Amino acid sequence: MPRLLVLSLALVGMSPTSFAADGPYPPVVTFAVWRNGENVGRHVLTFDQKSGSQVVTIDSDITVRAMGLVAYRFIHHGNEVWAGEQLQSLQATTEDNGRKFTVAAQHAGSHLKVERTTAGPVAAAALDGFQVPDISRETLPASLMPTSQWNIRQVKQTALLNTQYGTVARVKVVPGGREQIRTSTRSIEATHYTYSGDLRMDLWYDDRARWVKGVFVAFDGSMIEYILQE
Repeated sequence: MPRLLVLSLALVGMSPTSFAADGPYPPVVTFAVWRNGENVGRHVLTFDQKSGSQVVTIDSDITVRAMGLVAYRFIHHGNEVWAGEQLQSLQATTEDNGRKFTVAAQHAGSHLKVERTTAGPVAAAALDGFQVPDISRETLPASLMPTSQWNIRQVKQTALLNTQYGTVARVKVVPGGREQIRTSTRSIEATHYTYSGDLRMDLWYDDRARWVKGVFVAFDGSMIEYILQE
């Protein structure tokens, strides 16, 4: 997913689970986002049941400042609707330091119909600063899952739908050992996973299959950490 904040995740080594009302997460889960030891924002997951479907909302809001001025801003809002283990629809909007992206996906038979839009500059003859959308559409397998860190069924995937760009991300996930990690309030045991390919990061999941920590190196070399708030 984004230049600074790509935490589109997958897992290996755990059995698939249906994330319904009895899933591992409470209704709202919040992560603090840290950059080189400084708190720069938060990432919030919201889980809801509506008309027999599970609705998962993802909100990220990150601001990096330098000398009191905003040097980087990242805002992401995603909405997923699931029927059991099948993604029914996805809507996502991202503003990555002023550049805007939208992704829409709809389940249709054995496929996902995906539309992605990027707002970029128009030809020089247009008004300065005006943006025109670049829209493309693609049909992908219905089994493709979004790069949303909450869903442990990504364990079996080698490709994910990037929720910022609307493109396919090729991934390889290698499970590591058991480690003690810190949430906001305590130390817990979790399993360490390392991602490579189109997504490069380190993630930790606890025994309840909950995402509890994520670490990656951003494009500018800074260290980004997602820490579960409890």
